[in-house]
Amino acid sequence: MESIEHRTVEVNGIKMHVAEKGEGAVVLFLHGFPELWYSWRHQILALSSLGYRAVAPDLRGYGDTEAPSTVNSYTCFHLVGDIIALIDSLGVDKVFLVAHDWGAIIGWYLCLFRPDRIKAYVCLSVPFRPFLGRNPKQKTVDFFHSLYGDDYYICRFQEPGKMEAEMAGVDTAYLMKNILTTRKTGPPTFPKGEYGTGFNPVTPDTLPSWISQEDLDYYVTKFNKTGFSGGLNYYRNLNLNWELTAPWTGAGIVDVPVKFITGGVDLVYTSPGMKEYIHNGGFKKDVPTLEEVVVQEGVAHFNNQEAAEDVSNHIYDFIKKF
Repeated sequence: MESIEHRTVEVNGIKMHVAEKGEGAVVLFLHGFPELWYSWRHQILALSSLGYRAVAPDLRGYGDTEAPSTVNSYTCFHLVGDIIALIDSLGVDKVFLVAHDWGAIIGWYLCLFRPDRIKAYVCLSVPFRPFLGRNPKQKTVDFFHSLYGDDYYICRFQEPGKMEAEMAGVDTAYLMKNILTTRKTGPPTFPKGEYGTGFNPVTPDTLPSWISQEDLDYYVTKFNKTGFSGGLNYYRNLNLNWELTAPWTGAGIVDVPVKFITGGVDLVYTSPGMKEYIHNGGFKKDVPTLEEVVVQEGVAHFNNQEAAEDVSNHIYDFIKKF
């Protein structure tokens, strides 16, 4: 990865670390939880070799980007503001957007609020709903209880410090291996009381072929330094985001061409109601510009790493049309 360049830019009142490589039209990659720019290492190399300028930041609260201490510094408007400022710093009017997990949610907000800055959007794992102001009166705990059936789970996320304390009781290397290698279908849930086996009740002794010990060590080094509060604060703003986005209730994505890619055993795709929403017309109704849905059979949540070459090819095949 030595050929990837790194720099720090001032965006929206914080210092943001950015990794980039290549020249040409900008492809902007947004990572999820608990990840870093590094999650896009394969796509950065692939797209830059095809004539694009691949750019991947550490998002607010992650890695070498600043992490404001207050919970309400992580609303959807802060996150979108960071990315708009980053695009401005790149000296371009529009970018191709590629995003995964929480990055995908930010991507939907970008397409909703600032479609004038997005040429096309390749979304991984998280479709348009259920996070985006669909019903501003709906509370996070109500949504998660209906999906997960466990109030205690979301209460631990919502209370600052509680989830961090439980995660701190587990070795970071084990925790990252546990999350990144999970193939458990359905919504992500934690056992009550303590982190325990977390996302993955059968954490493997050896790493799968798509992630090396060096890769894992990179994540561990960064999260040992920063902790997980920044990423957890994204979840803690779901209620506030619903209130802030009330003016967009009922609005869809109508100006940005979209391609959606998910793993067949992705924990979001296999959550209650998601397959029906994606394939039975709901997704297309909310996103009339949705052009293609790709399901990668046998692939789990972190498909940009597990099926890296396939994801890179799908990205290129879509954005080369524009």
